[in-house]
Amino acid sequence: MAEKLWKGRFEQPTDKLVEEYTSSIHFDSRLYRYDIEGSIAHCRMLAECRIISHDEASSIVQALGEILRDIERGQVALDSSQEDIHMAIENELTARIGETGGKLHTARSRNDQVALDMRLFMRDALSGILDLVRNVQSTLVATAERYIDVIMPGFTHLQHAQPILFSHHLMAYYEMFGRDFARFGDCLIRTDVMPLGSAALAGTTFPTDMEWTARQLGFPRVVANSMDAVSDRDYLIEFCSDSAILMMHVSRMAEELIIWSSPEFAFIEISDAFCTGSSIMPQKKNPDVPELMRGKTGRVYGNLIALLTMTKGLPLAYNRDLQEDKEPVFDTVDTLVATLRLLSKMLPEIRINRDRMARMAVHNFTLATDLADYLVRRGIPFRKAHHVVGQVVQYCIRNGKELSECSLEELKTFHKAFDEDVFQCLEVSSVIDRRKSLGGTATSRVKEAIARARAELEACETKGNRKPEK
Repeated sequence: MAEKLWKGRFEQPTDKLVEEYTSSIHFDSRLYRYDIEGSIAHCRMLAECRIISHDEASSIVQALGEILRDIERGQVALDSSQEDIHMAIENELTARIGETGGKLHTARSRNDQVALDMRLFMRDALSGILDLVRNVQSTLVATAERYIDVIMPGFTHLQHAQPILFSHHLMAYYEMFGRDFARFGDCLIRTDVMPLGSAALAGTTFPTDMEWTARQLGFPRVVANSMDAVSDRDYLIEFCSDSAILMMHVSRMAEELIIWSSPEFAFIEISDAFCTGSSIMPQKKNPDVPELMRGKTGRVYGNLIALLTMTKGLPLAYNRDLQEDKEPVFDTVDTLVATLRLLSKMLPEIRINRDRMARMAVHNFTLATDLADYLVRRGIPFRKAHHVVGQVVQYCIRNGKELSECSLEELKTFHKAFDEDVFQCLEVSSVIDRRKSLGGTATSRVKEAIARARAELEACETKGNRKPEK
């Protein structure tokens, strides 16, 4: 059993069930690299400020480097009696170099230590996620370019509404993921703050230099309040909130892929590499990957609610409840990374049924608005034009016709303003290209959107720095 760092206050040993219940090492062990990185910076700061000697610091730093290598080789045993990764590393340190190892914890607490570890972890996680979001955006742009001439029905209320370019639909998701990128970038700014040196909650009596430590660890600034430093989990909640919004976007796309791949729609076919079969029905090809993306969205939502619920009643400063922040955050990071990687691989391999999409683009009276607009250009008030075309649609439904199948004589029975040129407004390619308003589905506008997106992505890549400007 590992010796407790705080054993001096207690007469009885910790109950075994308590050790198991309070232990976090089975999940916070993934922080080992950040814990050692922070400890090395802290140790060097102690020596720089003459709180410990340079010889002592050299001995501690060397031993920490050896512990890091041994953990990565699986040569350091981690068990629940060590409580958490911080105690496990410190116990290992003192076991190797004796009492000198105990000097490492001077002028810090596990409270500010874990706050630092999580910020270091999240800084890396956010940088990686920002890259993955950009990869998804790049995939969307490439797919939009590839299918720039594909026309499909646009939907509202899941009912056929108006014809649009398939590329226009894809670029809507580009915009969504662009907002996600901005949110994660903002979260990174608020994450990138150095808390180490705040100690338990009130700061320390030792002449430390937190700004020196911050520079060593690459933080642009230091926390302004020691109590806030050890109890703040806003950046983790913000991350989970941003993740929930991103997963909502993923889930909406996944839902469309699932629907579009059904025989009833038959707009697309998802590659076999991203589908599974049935254990009983030999013919089945199930869109399991999009379904799991949709399902895992609820899991990420749950992680956000868990963090909000955990923190909502906590008095300042640190409380042990905060140990429960890590598993929801780790799970959210892992879910996002896996989802975004899969999405970037799956989208380019989707086969588009362009003929089916084109047929459905003009099905169910999707050109009705254009017919009403035709009357408006003839001087008819829009509300009157809307009513007239509604009557035409009723007539077509009763007679089993599409709008384009009506003769001029039939149309004139509803309004005399209809003339020979009316049929030009019922040509789908013309319908698409007339929608040239900013953000519209006209081919010229979609090409502009793709070009802007390409420029954005290239500018981000050229900078070579995913962190937003501070």
